Amino acid sequence: MDNFIFYNPTRLIFGKGMIAQLSQQIPANKRIMITFGGGSVKTNGVYEQVIQALEGRDYTEFWGIESNPDISTLKKAIESGKEKNIDFLLAVGGGSVIDGTKLISAGIPYDGDAWELVKKGSAQNTIPLGTVLTIPATGSEMNNGAVISCRETHEKYPFFSSHPVFSILDPTVTFSLPDYQIACGLADTFVHVMEQYMTKTNESYLMDRWSESILRTLVQIAPQIKENKQDYHLMSEFMMSATMALNGFIAMGVSEDWATHMIGHELTALHGMTHGQTLAIVFPGTLRTLADKKRDKILQYGERIWGVTSGVPSVRVSLTIEKTEEFFRNLGLKTRLDEAGIGDDTIEEIVRRFNERGAAYGEDGDVTGEVARRILQNCKSKKETTDTGGTSMKTVILTSFKSDVRAHMLQDLLKNEGIESMLQGEYTAQVLAYIPGMEIKVLVFEKDYARAFEILKASFPEKV
Repeated sequence: MDNFIFYNPTRLIFGKGMIAQLSQQIPANKRIMITFGGGSVKTNGVYEQVIQALEGRDYTEFWGIESNPDISTLKKAIESGKEKNIDFLLAVGGGSVIDGTKLISAGIPYDGDAWELVKKGSAQNTIPLGTVLTIPATGSEMNNGAVISCRETHEKYPFFSSHPVFSILDPTVTFSLPDYQIACGLADTFVHVMEQYMTKTNESYLMDRWSESILRTLVQIAPQIKENKQDYHLMSEFMMSATMALNGFIAMGVSEDWATHMIGHELTALHGMTHGQTLAIVFPGTLRTLADKKRDKILQYGERIWGVTSGVPSVRVSLTIEKTEEFFRNLGLKTRLDEAGIGDDTIEEIVRRFNERGAAYGEDGDVTGEVARRILQNCKSKKETTDTGGTSMKTVILTSFKSDVRAHMLQDLLKNEGIESMLQGEYTAQVLAYIPGMEIKVLVFEKDYARAFEILKASFPEKV
């Protein structure tokens, strides 16, 4: 574990009805600007709760912070804040509103152009802000990061300032979110964890287990949320997973990657694509491209999250990447550039931008423009093959069992006949056995399927 200094001053206020706590969190003498997005808070009851909690306070409202907040909009808020001597900000919305408000908090006391702060990457002199979170995804409610766009020039950059003083998380406000927004939030949360986890092995057992607990929670709740997004328990778990994924707690003393995010930001800047959707496309491509370098960590991840426990390492790596892509696809998201109508022109523009900036991302600073090109090429239409040490062979499902004992019995019988097989979902099935339909799959190479089927028929006729 590397040396580190950890600091997170954000007070987290969690639970149903906790928006009423606002009056106790903001000093009575503050001149407040409340920032909003497009107006959904007026239909889900959040606006009414906020205004009721701030009754009698000196506040002004600023509306219209868009998804992927644009500098031109934020400059208007900064100008208004200067004119009205605003000394406290309250962001009511999702990550984009909170991100934008972080720049506003730095822009109000700044004498120059706020875009200068974005290009610089950080600001120390800010006015305090709090948040009322309505969309779980970015973790911006409990960190000091933001991402700011300039639509005029198709640019998008990370920016760091101050943590929110407090953040209020009421899971009930998520009940009316569109399915697509929830799917993107789950993907965003998942990849936030992976950017801090999918680096090197044995840096910290504790950080690995913390990260894996969030990943396993997301894998468990995602299909259930799809069936019932108004379940308070499920949305509570989602909300806290998103916050814990990017508040610094799982990054202490370990390497971080963030190449997927930086490529994803370019896709958003060039095409306006939702951030979580970009990650669902880019992250599997990152794994495919860097599979050799990240092999040991992918094997650990595959075993602990997806139950990929047997087979030669190259096959286990391929199956793990397939399961990751399948997770995003089951959320209802695209996982290939072709599906989003993005081609080689975009790839070359992203490479040009990386090269122009001298970009070097990843845990070892080796994801350059050329590596980004390879990653994006690996995000093109799916090839139905599995890489097995240079031999291209497709794996197929032979059968599945509820019992790991029976799965291992079949695997031993196949091995006796010289047939390589893999078990998929073993660990997950043991942990999540109460979920209907959760079974352990036995996979074989397509070339061995006919012989394997005969063994299955002779030994487990009821499974034929």
